[in-house]
Amino acid sequence: MYNILVCDDENDIVSAIRIQLEKNGYNVYEAYDGQQMLDIYSKHGDDIDLIIMDVMMPVLDGFSAISALRRSSEVPVIFLSAKGDNSDKVQGLDCGADDYISKPYNPEELIARVRARLRRPVNSQAPASHIYTNGDLEINDKEKSVSVGGKKISLTPREYDILLLFVKNLGEVFGPEEIYTAVWHEPPVAVGNTVTVHIRHLREKIEYDPSKPRFLKVIWGRGYKMEKLQ
Repeated sequence: MYNILVCDDENDIVSAIRIQLEKNGYNVYEAYDGQQMLDIYSKHGDDIDLIIMDVMMPVLDGFSAISALRRSSEVPVIFLSAKGDNSDKVQGLDCGADDYISKPYNPEELIARVRARLRRPVNSQAPASHIYTNGDLEINDKEKSVSVGGKKISLTPREYDILLLFVKNLGEVFGPEEIYTAVWHEPPVAVGNTVTVHIRHLREKIEYDPSKPRFLKVIWGRGYKMEKLQ
């Protein structure tokens, strides 16, 4: 079971998020200002898998708290804040957050982003070489390059991010909304066709026979996955 630390100075919001997370099988720690979040993380950091964080709080604001946290931890952080201007989002991401959602928020979107974030390895767990392979597919994430059978493949940024998502999570099934949330970082509203088109274009570039894909396979009624190849 994943453990999530929720930090917001409004009790009702913490309670609502906790109920939604627990309904989806997560365990929840609660904090009500930035300093309390840091104190809880210092005691339970080995058990905490993700932090959902408000920005405007007493004692220590969210930006300052996450900046302090990043000196010693790469735990995933999602800001959930009423400060929704682009400049606020940029500041949040620059200080070390992995995602930023504006209030009022859609509970289903929050859960989708939590799932997507928990599926990604934190930086400290990523391979030092930044090389990911599956069969004769190779991704160099430092150079943002892809090759199949030694042949360089040119991908768009979206196609690259989709492929990297699957290579990092071999055997995992991702639905269209989960793919969209993880790659586009936007609410997944009627996104099925968008994802399908990108998957088709990606297959045309990396598969020897797109009609019989080795890498990206459909799991009917659920989404797509990439199986581990020898």
